[in-house]
Amino acid sequence: MINRVQELTKRMYALSMDGILISSEYNRHYLSGFTGSSGYLFITDQARYLLTDFRYIEQATAESPDFEVVNYFEKGLVETISDLVSDARIANLGYEDTTITVKEFNHLSSSIDQCNWSAVGNMVEQIRMIKDHDEIQKIRHASSIGDAAFLHILDRIKPGMREIDVAVELEYFMKKQGASKLSFDTIVASGRRSSLPHAQPTEKLIEKGDFVTMDFGCIYEGYCSDMTRTIVVGQASERQKELYNLVLKAQMKALNNIKAGILGKDADALARQIIDDAGYRVNFGHGLGHSLGLEVHEQPRFSLLSEEIILPGMVMSVEPGVYIPDFGGVRIEDLVLIKEDGIENFVSSRKELIEL
Repeated sequence: MINRVQELTKRMYALSMDGILISSEYNRHYLSGFTGSSGYLFITDQARYLLTDFRYIEQATAESPDFEVVNYFEKGLVETISDLVSDARIANLGYEDTTITVKEFNHLSSSIDQCNWSAVGNMVEQIRMIKDHDEIQKIRHASSIGDAAFLHILDRIKPGMREIDVAVELEYFMKKQGASKLSFDTIVASGRRSSLPHAQPTEKLIEKGDFVTMDFGCIYEGYCSDMTRTIVVGQASERQKELYNLVLKAQMKALNNIKAGILGKDADALARQIIDDAGYRVNFGHGLGHSLGLEVHEQPRFSLLSEEIILPGMVMSVEPGVYIPDFGGVRIEDLVLIKEDGIENFVSSRKELIEL
C-alpha cells in the first residue's frame, strides 16, 4: 500500500497539490486496504488518515495499519477535515470530482474555505491500471474459480432447465469455492435470447438445439474475474457451428497478437476485421474488451475509439461476439495479463464448440 500512496503523492505534487481527499470506495480500498463501506482518506506527504465512523473503527485499524484511523462522527465530517487541512497547512486540496456528488462537494468546499479545492479526475484510477503482483495473484485465483464453475455447470445443464437455475448454480458454486460475491449479475441467455449481449436469466426453459451463453465472474479478496462461454445443448446446426467458429477465429486472432505497446483500437481491430469481413459488421456492436481489477469495468478498453497504449501489467478481457436477432448469438471471453511479448491467459476453460 505504501508504494501506491507514494505514487499518488508524486502525481499530486506534480499538479501543485499538497493534500488530497479520497472519497471513492474502490480507491480508498486500493490505497489503504480498508474494505468498509463508509469513509474517506486524507493524504499528504507527511501523514495518512482514514476517516470513518464508529461501526468500522476496529475493522479499519486492522485493515489499514499504515493509516491513522479517525472517528469523524465525534466532531462531524466537515470539522474533522477542516482541522486536518489547517493542521497540515494545506493550500491546495485535491478531490475526486468523478465520484463525489455535486451536493457533497458544494457542502465541503463552502464550509472548508481555508484552501483551494482542485479536481484530480481519474488520478488514482490511472495508477490502478497497472496491476502489481498481489493484485495479479488475486485476479488469477478469481479466474480459476470461474473455470471450475464452468466445468461444474457443464455436468448439470440439460433440456428443461431454466436459465435462472443455471445462473443460481454458477453463483452458488463460486461462493462455495471461496468467492465473496459476484463481479456482476450473471448472464445466462439461451436460444434466440442469446442474441441479447446483456440478457438477464429468466424462467425460459433451455431446449435442445439452443445456444446457451453464460457470462459470469466472482470476487476473490476484492478482485474480479470475468469470462464467457457459449455452448449448444444437443447437436449444433451448421449455421451455429459457422457462427461459433467465426467468433472463435476472431478471438484467437486477437489473443495471438495482443501485446504491450498496442493501441486499444488496434487490438479491437484484430478481431473486428475478421467479423466485418464475414459480413457481420452490424452484429458486433460492443468493444473487444475492458480492463478489470477492483471493479469489473476499468480503464483502459479495447474499442474502436481507444487511443490508450496497452502496457505490461494491465489485465484485459478479450470478448468478441456476434448477435443475430431471431437466431441467437455467440460470445467467447477470456481474461489476460498483458506482457511485453504477448499475454498470459487466466482462463483455461476449453473453447472448441461444446455440444451437450
